[in-house]
Amino acid sequence: MAEIGQDIRIARSFLVRGELVGIPTETVYGLAGNALNEKAVLSIFETKNRPAFDPLIIHTDSVEKVLNFVAEFPEPAQKLAAAFWPGPLTLLLPKKQNVPDLVTSGLDNVAVRIPRHPVLLELLSQLDFPLAAPSANPFGYISPTTATHVDAQLGNRIPYILDGGECEVGIESTIVGFDGGEVIVYRLGGLAIQDIEEIVGEVKVTATSSSNPKAPGMLKSHYAPRVPLQMLEKSDIQDVNADALGYLLFDSYLKNVDRKYQRVLSEKGDLREAAHNLFAYLRELDALPVNSIIAEWVPMQGLGLAINDRLKRASVQE
Repeated sequence: MAEIGQDIRIARSFLVRGELVGIPTETVYGLAGNALNEKAVLSIFETKNRPAFDPLIIHTDSVEKVLNFVAEFPEPAQKLAAAFWPGPLTLLLPKKQNVPDLVTSGLDNVAVRIPRHPVLLELLSQLDFPLAAPSANPFGYISPTTATHVDAQLGNRIPYILDGGECEVGIESTIVGFDGGEVIVYRLGGLAIQDIEEIVGEVKVTATSSSNPKAPGMLKSHYAPRVPLQMLEKSDIQDVNADALGYLLFDSYLKNVDRKYQRVLSEKGDLREAAHNLFAYLRELDALPVNSIIAEWVPMQGLGLAINDRLKRASVQE
């Protein structure tokens, strides 16, 4: 298994040599490699078993460095960057030629982000290249929110996992792109739509499933547990002991079901807490002796939009 540690120098040494490292972000843990090294990028796809038509996000620690990799930085993007970087916001911008086509899956735009996690920011400040870093899990499975999650899934395929504790946000970044004067949300995530609209006005949301994605995280089936997951309204969930069923609920337990088979995202009804717990609780239910998971829709507001998006994709059976 991989070594888990907090030594930024060790992580840096592997990355400089073109190897992959598990890294913490405030959203989820990433599988990181040198974004300008095509062999390292190819290793990311191979290690995750990720299809090459699903583009990657590159991470760095300053707007000045971002400008080395993007050909245009429109005014709405600048406003969003000023408001939300470092943070769970990814901007989709025209790329410069130095960004390998493998990173963008041949598309003209590159997804870029400045993450908020202090350990990762320190690592990025010591690198003269950006990191390509999708979530550190086998493709399509639940995203990891702790170093031990990464180790359990990919520890036999990477040399080092930089441990930065439990992820604060718990779901991936929101991806925003630009078409003419229009601001477009391509992936719902850890930054709420209304927060974005306070900065740039009304946005268009096209965070739909696609077999030919324009941005990371748009594939129809994604973030899925090993057992089937079904989405139901709370009123449609039967409060009875059922054999081999796990329950992912929003703010309250079912009275007549063993709590061992239930996870409540936030007893306070707090959508930020719910987002923080989402992937960890899905993983815990998936480890139980259950044949399927029933998940409750959460309120369709704020981060609830992103939570429901992840659950909907996790429920798709290919």
